[in-house]
Amino acid sequence: MAGRIKDEDIQLVRERTRIDEVVEQYVTLKNAGGGSRKGLCPFHDEKSPSFNVRPSVGSYHCFGCGAGGDVFRFVMEIEGLSFVETVERLAAKAGITLRYEDGGPSGPRRDPNQRPRLLAAHREAGEFYATALQSSPDAQAGRQFVQDRGFDQAAAQLFGMGFAPRGGEALVAHLRGKGFTEDELVTGGLANRGNRGLYDKFRGRLLWPIREMTGEIIGFGARRMFDDDRVEAKYLNSPETPIYKKSQVLYGIDLARRSISSSSQAVIVEGYTDVMACHLAGVTTAVATCGTAFGEDHARVMRRLMLDDQAFHGEVIFTFDGDEAGQRAALKTFSGDQQFVAQTYVAVEPRGMDPCDLRLADGDAAVRELVASRIPLYRFVLDNLLGKYDLDRGDQRVDAVREAVGLASAIRDKSKVDELLREIAGRVGTDVDQVRAEHRRRVASAPKAGPGQPVAKTQDAPADAALPSPAVNFGLPQFADEREALKAIVQHPHLAAQFADDLDDNDFTHPISKVLWKHIEAMAWPTGADANWLPQLADSVPDDDAKRILSIAAVEPMRAREGNTGAVVASVLMRLQLLTLGRRIAEIKSKLQRTNPIDEAETYNRMFGDLIALEQQFRDLRDRSLGGDVPR
Repeated sequence: MAGRIKDEDIQLVRERTRIDEVVEQYVTLKNAGGGSRKGLCPFHDEKSPSFNVRPSVGSYHCFGCGAGGDVFRFVMEIEGLSFVETVERLAAKAGITLRYEDGGPSGPRRDPNQRPRLLAAHREAGEFYATALQSSPDAQAGRQFVQDRGFDQAAAQLFGMGFAPRGGEALVAHLRGKGFTEDELVTGGLANRGNRGLYDKFRGRLLWPIREMTGEIIGFGARRMFDDDRVEAKYLNSPETPIYKKSQVLYGIDLARRSISSSSQAVIVEGYTDVMACHLAGVTTAVATCGTAFGEDHARVMRRLMLDDQAFHGEVIFTFDGDEAGQRAALKTFSGDQQFVAQTYVAVEPRGMDPCDLRLADGDAAVRELVASRIPLYRFVLDNLLGKYDLDRGDQRVDAVREAVGLASAIRDKSKVDELLREIAGRVGTDVDQVRAEHRRRVASAPKAGPGQPVAKTQDAPADAALPSPAVNFGLPQFADEREALKAIVQHPHLAAQFADDLDDNDFTHPISKVLWKHIEAMAWPTGADANWLPQLADSVPDDDAKRILSIAAVEPMRAREGNTGAVVASVLMRLQLLTLGRRIAEIKSKLQRTNPIDEAETYNRMFGDLIALEQQFRDLRDRSLGGDVPR
């Protein structure tokens, strides 16, 4: 078991790891101004982005669920790792060799949550299978399949394709030799237990590694190659494991996520070879589900990548076979279309070809044209719906209109509703006003949201509404300047350091900000940008409410956006001091009004002198802040 990692090495890992680059492996981030970046929170389901990352201070905070912290906390939460395991993973990516207090690891670390070990086993398995596909004699059938589907060796290597030897014990023996236990192989879904011991999960099958967004292999998809395969299923996927949840996994997401984010488009295909064909044809936004229908968890992944909210319109394009099964799949997708605000389309090849077959028959351009020829999903569904009616009969036309207008309520872009109603009228052969009237009746009779049912969200709640008591009132207007001052200090401590001697706890009036200032005051102020300063401050704060406020202050953009950063920080902190001087002036004036200048002449004159000095100090500081006489 490894000992404690040296503090200086932990700090080095933090300094060399950009939090936004780590977060972007899981979440699409867009600039939010003021040095902050924003995306959809990976820790709770949301449609409007409230997850903020501030790279300059190495912190994140979600104003929806309250999650927040530094890069170590993010990886720990999203991957289920311990602190030591998180540091080790990030150190490995940064090329940093860690040192341990007691001399270092004495053997393989066993993860209580199993994840790192299972990922390591899958990496080894992926390499083993890939080598087998390239060189094993009994993999010839797999190599021939790859060639017959229009892929060369380079394509197979790009997607990490492999082959499971037919013997049934080769992978088990290989991984045992690498130090993995039987329990790890079974738990990870790489092997099964039988009467004669452990045997490979996949035997004699062509394999595709299934990766998560970070590129780590978490499972495999396997295609049947031989008639004597005792498992008759054409495709066999890894079972559910601690690292593989098929309802949350999309094949090809590791290769497609950046294209999906940048183009605001995702193409959902049905198989591994279809993903390969699309990517090789230039449609690099293609992904596929793994042995299950496209569901809510898959949609959540897409929304995070596409920043799908009410102000954003991307495209989700489903490709289906043109046969009856493909049409049923499209209809099922339409029934779940509430999962997307993004516009949903369908691309169906008239001859019933999937993207892989289409590429084989007509080349790369045909695949691109298939995606480009997409039609709105509602129109595809309308075609199927109207096909059920004999539109030469009046009663059938009435029934068709009644059913068809129901589609309008599912259209994301409400500006297109009337277009659909016109289309229904033209397709059915009836007056558009009759269709509109039927639609109005349909809307009027629709059930309203009742208790416990979701209702439309009119606007985002204020960020501070998520704060628990007693921190909640820190969001009130009278504390706005204290909030800005805390943001200036924790985001730019090296610039705020020059005001350290001028500030004291009288400048902060809220209990939370007083607590935070107490811990800030105890810190050594940095002389330059220091990625470790904020995490060390957070570690010193024991109060949960104060930690929450600190997390928000670290990522929330400052209100002032004009001028250089040094001037903004100086202006904010001088504003805080002006408020303190104003309070002191008001207090002295109040006391003077209650003091008799004749009977208490000495006290009155002393307070009057203090008042004159404070007012002069106030004017000088105000002139400095307004006149731009501030440090740069």
